[in-house]
Amino acid sequence: MTELKSWSKYPGIFAQILATISGTLAAVSAGMQYGWTAPVIPLLQSEDTPVLIHESDIIWLENMYMYSAFIGLPFTIFSCNKFGGKKAILISSCQNLIAWLLTAFAVNIEMLYVARFITGFASNVIFISAPMYIGEIADEKIRGFLGSFIHVLMQVGIIVIYAVAPFVSLMASSLVGACFLIVHLITFPFMPESPYYLLLIGKIDEALKSLQRLRARNDVEEEFKEISAAVERQKEERGKIIDLFIVESNRKAFIIMSILNAAQQFSCVAVMAMNIHTILGDAASVLPPSTVAIIFSIIMLIATIVSACLVDKVGRRILLSSSSLLTGLSILILASYFAVKNARMDISSCTWIPVFAMIMYAASFKYGLGMVPIVMTGELFPTSVKGMGMTFADGVYIICSAISIYVYKYLSEGFGTHVPFFIFACSGLLTALFVIFYIPETKGKTLEEIQIMLKKNEQIGL
Repeated sequence: MTELKSWSKYPGIFAQILATISGTLAAVSAGMQYGWTAPVIPLLQSEDTPVLIHESDIIWLENMYMYSAFIGLPFTIFSCNKFGGKKAILISSCQNLIAWLLTAFAVNIEMLYVARFITGFASNVIFISAPMYIGEIADEKIRGFLGSFIHVLMQVGIIVIYAVAPFVSLMASSLVGACFLIVHLITFPFMPESPYYLLLIGKIDEALKSLQRLRARNDVEEEFKEISAAVERQKEERGKIIDLFIVESNRKAFIIMSILNAAQQFSCVAVMAMNIHTILGDAASVLPPSTVAIIFSIIMLIATIVSACLVDKVGRRILLSSSSLLTGLSILILASYFAVKNARMDISSCTWIPVFAMIMYAASFKYGLGMVPIVMTGELFPTSVKGMGMTFADGVYIICSAISIYVYKYLSEGFGTHVPFFIFACSGLLTALFVIFYIPETKGKTLEEIQIMLKKNEQIGL
């Protein structure tokens, strides 16, 4: 409450929150799709399954989401550059709605494959375009808070699918996901467009009106001049793919986001989200997997909300470094438990450990490493290469996600569950060092100030 009162001094706070919530409501559906396999695959393997699947279909259902997201990267670049963040969000929501309807009425595995392909393709766009849109409409003092909304609502979606899917039909859970998108598609078209995007396409008057609407006042000339100058400067810079690598500030932004995105996946977030019921079943934990999965997702949501309130006050670096360290330790505890279990030692008195490790992981991962990168991805790239930079960094996220799933599947089957988790634990610990020595602090800085900081090598060790 105190935090909201302090934010109320920023003009247009409620207009920006409304636009952000409406724009990121599609993330609830995306979160449901992201966690979909964990509760649904046991349903599909049951005797009364609506769709017959085989053991070999499971990894395809998990990775089809990732493959299609990677294949859709050129479309993501095109849609963000051509239509801007707002329109790209709406396009992806229409695609996701089609995917949910295909899932709801699926009668064979092929229909599920097509649905997973579409949703991976579409969700990739939402996780690029939404941070872009939010980063461009938000006041710099609350940009981190608003940028975290997409993660908050994504986590709500994971909770919804974990809480609903095990207890209802495939059709019912799919229609729940579709309902969130319908509400989003009805409300979001009425939200203001990004002033940055409108200036970029030459609609100066509309950009001014949009900024006035977002700030809830008419006297925005000073900020409008700053945004106009930033857009003009960035328009003069070449906006080609090669600029991501030959322009030093762009290259630094790309390195930071690529490593953070890879670190997220090699801290096993996709493995956890898509296999939590199986992992807990193998661990023989003291509580039923379905119960722990719901607790796990609720803890993640709470951690995300706490982080959203702290990210603009504490800063990005502290959250990232402490989160990475604690995430690595929680995975190390889980890996050690599996190592003891796989050595056929008595674990009857220790079945609380995997539950503890999972809860520790949920809290420590989500308040920093699981949330802050998506805030920073809308901050670090200049307008001229923002769509491309965010998309290529997201490509690293997708590739590493698919690799992490394969690493988990094949190493756990061939050498024991503890082996991939020891690897994931090391990743978290190394990420903490990277954050401390390389990542700049973007708290409270305008998008233009961040670019100047990157060009001047401030707070960056390489």
